[in-house]
Amino acid sequence: MEITIATRNLQVSDRFREYVLERAHKVEQLANRTQALTIKVTRHEHKTSGLEDQVELTVVEPGHVIRAEAHAGDKFAAFDIALGKLSERLRRAGDRNKVHRGQHRQHSASELSATDFAELDVTPVNADVLMGSAAAETAATDSGPDFGISPVEVRRKEFPATPMTVDDALYHMELVGHPFYLFLDSATGKPSVVYARKGWHYGVITLS
Repeated sequence: MEITIATRNLQVSDRFREYVLERAHKVEQLANRTQALTIKVTRHEHKTSGLEDQVELTVVEPGHVIRAEAHAGDKFAAFDIALGKLSERLRRAGDRNKVHRGQHRQHSASELSATDFAELDVTPVNADVLMGSAAAETAATDSGPDFGISPVEVRRKEFPATPMTVDDALYHMELVGHPFYLFLDSATGKPSVVYARKGWHYGVITLS
């Protein structure tokens, strides 16, 4: 597993690097297919509350990434909190991929609880899974018209259209954490969008 530490507005000490490396083995234990772990440490200076450190952890596995972040008064505490969140999400992601005895399919979006989605922060990185959602820079074409000095910015992204069911679209929408999801409905063959309404209610918009 490749481990990378990136910083912004501060420099990390050898003590912090050793602290991170000592605990990184926990990630490999929970996700044996982990290809890379990135630790990003950012220091924020607030006018009222003073200095605050933010730690973002990103695990890259084949087909998706899992993220967690935390804020605290120092980077050691922020790292511990973020690692705790990441560990829980790695466990949930691993359990979801297991085929339990007597169960030969994954749960559908309608069978998953609010807690399941709220605590699982998994972002698929395949372009065909992230239609209409933020993706890795290498997976999308990002362009827009030139408005000169206008503050208006239009970002355009294109992704391969992979047919899926409404239930699958809802599942992926919750995993990427967006309020909507653009997909090609396998039942109708039409471009459609699922979106979140109040509570755990959803809507579907389809082009005729």
